[in-house]
Amino acid sequence: MTASTASDQRFREFKMPDVGEGLTEAEILKWYVAVGDTVSDGQVVCEVETAKAAVELPIPFDGVVHELRFEEGVTVDVGTAIISVDTRPGDGPVAATGDVIDPTTAGAPAEPAAHAETAAAPEGEGQGQGRQAVLVGYGAAPSSTKRRPRKARPEASTVGAAVQAELNGHAPVVPAYAAPPVTGAPAVAPVTGAPAVAGNARPLAKPPVRKLAKDLGIDLAAVSPTGPDGIVTREDVHAAHQASVAPPVQEAPVAAAPAEAPAGAWAARETRIPVKGVRKATAQAMVASAFTAPHVTEFVTVDVTRTMKLVQRLKDDPDMAGLRVNPLLLVAKAFLVAIRRNPDINAAWDEENQEIVRKDYVNLGIAAATPRGLIVPNIKEAQAKTLPELSRALSDLVSTAREGKTSPADMSGGTVTITNVGVFGVDTGTPILNPGESAILAFGAIKLQPWVHKGKVKPRHVTTLALSFDHRLVDGELGSRVLADIAAVLEHPKRLLTWG
Repeated sequence: MTASTASDQRFREFKMPDVGEGLTEAEILKWYVAVGDTVSDGQVVCEVETAKAAVELPIPFDGVVHELRFEEGVTVDVGTAIISVDTRPGDGPVAATGDVIDPTTAGAPAEPAAHAETAAAPEGEGQGQGRQAVLVGYGAAPSSTKRRPRKARPEASTVGAAVQAELNGHAPVVPAYAAPPVTGAPAVAPVTGAPAVAGNARPLAKPPVRKLAKDLGIDLAAVSPTGPDGIVTREDVHAAHQASVAPPVQEAPVAAAPAEAPAGAWAARETRIPVKGVRKATAQAMVASAFTAPHVTEFVTVDVTRTMKLVQRLKDDPDMAGLRVNPLLLVAKAFLVAIRRNPDINAAWDEENQEIVRKDYVNLGIAAATPRGLIVPNIKEAQAKTLPELSRALSDLVSTAREGKTSPADMSGGTVTITNVGVFGVDTGTPILNPGESAILAFGAIKLQPWVHKGKVKPRHVTTLALSFDHRLVDGELGSRVLADIAAVLEHPKRLLTWG
């Protein structure tokens, strides 16, 4: 066995696993270990956020942490090594090489780390004896994600990496080594806020800044950059434009018109939030749903006074002791009863086979607001649950979502959804379907309103329900029947016994 082979076996890499449903990237939220810490097989080393949920990652071997490849807040492709472990720390120190990245000075891996990931590690590295590093609870999924080699001129490699990181919303990345200059060409110094771009390198600027310069007739090559890593900013372009315009000749004093604030003044009062993780996935899903499924929304306003009285009785019932009883629980039960009476609404559209897939199970989604954005976990086999079981499932679903611990499996396979906009005091809305689902029910605020009851105007508890459905699957008659059934159960909850 050669010395290089022994060294390779000593240091093992743990790569970002596919944590479920073909996700291609994840953001590192928090490291639980540092360089020099001892780790053991199955120990959680970090928490990552995918497009669906926050997940903790356990490492599949023992050793001492040798290197953390990424800082917190960096988004990493599946299959990329994120941590290396010295599995034989007793063998003594190892001389540093050009491929080692200092995690305290780099926000993301420099170019050598990419080479180490794809070329230095032998086949099967980091997987142990017949093992593959995967998340507990999920099957192994071989990664197909590959980093494309960067096509940058030698003199612009450092700057290009910084600009790309800036455009991706991450901290600038400075490679741990400098590329040797081309033979016969003068060495180019790295850009550190230089007043102008040297040589024939393309000026560094974001697309909006380039457009602004074009509109104002400014040559970016002649602009002195003040942004980080030599990037031309909007303020630089405006300054160059002001310098190129001769001051107007003042003929006579006139009343000064209110001056417009420069564009930079507005930018200083703006906050840019990177769109990633759950928020990015939600945005993409909603756009896909809105422009794929033809939405129809119907509304009904209903007297739920009897339902509110039943909620109070259930709270006092010993059989429901310790359980969360609220109007949402009875709305969910009413929705399930309506689906049982009208099973065709619980379906999906198969575009590839041009078929409607009717489902004999109801995975009831509940939209939940979390610090990371809106997610929709669902209660599996909700149609088979008793009222106490449904109450427990709702409580567990909400508490897990608020803690940010909802797994991707809990958010997959939904058939219909309830969104409770009433908790915000909103009367109702026109909700957008979750992709692959047939209907979504918006439950509005319950308010005391004047209502005609038994021929007299009385204050009654009233709410408005809105049902959006996919018109490819659900025609107006079916959608109306379902919404009317939900309203009928909430108006006379005794129908839970006669219809359920």
